[in-house]
Amino acid sequence: MFGKTLNYIGNGIGMIRNRLKINFIRGGSGHGESRWGPGTQERTNRYVLNGTPLPPGQKRKWEDWELPYYITGVLNVVILVVGLTAKPDTTIETWAHKKTVECIEQKEKQQRILDIAGM
Repeated sequence: MFGKTLNYIGNGIGMIRNRLKINFIRGGSGHGESRWGPGTQERTNRYVLNGTPLPPGQKRKWEDWELPYYITGVLNVVILVVGLTAKPDTTIETWAHKKTVECIEQKEKQQRILDIAGM
């Protein structure tokens, strides 16, 4: 029962391995030119995102998504700057300094009590 299943799985893995090996040797998907081949484009597009420039004196119209996108970006920066500058100092050095100051104050207090008691 399990022998047949394992045999099918082994055959499938072997087929996948052979297919990957062929693709690797050919340098692509095995159909025609590879992805990294020279291609057929004769020259570059010269414009970003294949867009053409506007005529002189004409402004580009904003798309619907642009204003909320920019507002969200600015608010994120403001929240991060305010939030990260206002966070508490949780370094080990600050904690150790506070504990040391508390210990020194406690010893001074005990020493004053002993001085008052006359010991």
